Amino acid sequence: MRRARDAEREKLHDTFVALCRISSPSGHERPCTDHVARELARIGLDVDEDDAGPSAGADAGNLFARIPGRGERSILFCAHLDTVPATAPLEPELVDGGWTNAGDGILGADNKAAVAVMLELARRLAGAAAPPEVGIELLFTVSEENGLHGAKAFDVTRLHSQFGYVFDHATPIGEIVVASPTYQRIEVELRGRAAHAGIRPEDGRSAIVAAARAIASMQLGRLDPETTSNIGTIAGGTATNVVPERCRIEAEVRGLADQRVEEVLTDMIDRFQEAADAAECDLDLTVQRMFSGYRAKPRAVQIELAERALRACGYQPRQIVTGGGSDANAFEAAGLPCTNLANGTERNHQPDERVSVDALEGMLEVAIALIEEAGHDGEASG
Repeated sequence: MRRARDAEREKLHDTFVALCRISSPSGHERPCTDHVARELARIGLDVDEDDAGPSAGADAGNLFARIPGRGERSILFCAHLDTVPATAPLEPELVDGGWTNAGDGILGADNKAAVAVMLELARRLAGAAAPPEVGIELLFTVSEENGLHGAKAFDVTRLHSQFGYVFDHATPIGEIVVASPTYQRIEVELRGRAAHAGIRPEDGRSAIVAAARAIASMQLGRLDPETTSNIGTIAGGTATNVVPERCRIEAEVRGLADQRVEEVLTDMIDRFQEAADAAECDLDLTVQRMFSGYRAKPRAVQIELAERALRACGYQPRQIVTGGGSDANAFEAAGLPCTNLANGTERNHQPDERVSVDALEGMLEVAIALIEEAGHDGEASG
């Protein structure tokens, strides 16, 4: 395999640091989108921004570019431009062989490590003496972290690719996600009656008490190897001397088996209703299917190709299931086989988020190997 040159690895780190310094929480990706579009244009690619912004709740759309290949075959690489909200200034620093944030906040390696890899892959291919064996399609999505909204809004009929890859799982390189869950989100509002807590508490109907009863009656956390449930946020009340009239809760259920997800979801809804009735509160409850799960065949073409590419780079492939979602869920639901590959980042969404130099460079090597293996594989045409 033709490995990345020293200059390419150095440029990769420069690109990554520049990306991490750009704040791009979900819905506010415009500065990062513009930066990536300029980089792609400097590389010499035609860049298209779609109109997904409004439907995705973002101030920018998805970016799409192509690098033609010598044959008819093509594969998709996808990364998302948004991050979870930053709680500290974004200043990447190199410590003990890895990138982290100098402040007490996220680095943004989720998913800017993959964005950087795709930009440097594009630079390598566009500057080569001959086109690659296979065509490459590059997609940079918005609003992934809050529900895969950019990927769901993208028109997959535009793609020439037979399958795709995202580098969006924060585990050691070599792991291949073959199953990802369905995610159901629950929004609850309980409405009781306000009253003075010290003078007329018996006239009140506490929405917080109703919420507490409901939550205390639920089984939460890991329910079985494939199913989880969680109460994520709770807010209510106005003052300590007022019986709280309102309480709002956000919750979720995830699972690899749709029937089991529906069972847990129904039980949670029943618990909220029972608690509301007991406390004489009104209940408003909505359920939104944020994304659908999938389970790929272990010997699917894109998975076998990934295994060969990983071995060529010295990694031992391992198929895993995950409780997290990615843009791969949206593409699978739209009918495009898409595999999520571990990117070697550590502790994503946490203040001590990190990616090692070796992992960042390893991602680039794997991306290069995927293209080379696809060019050698007569079955890559699907």
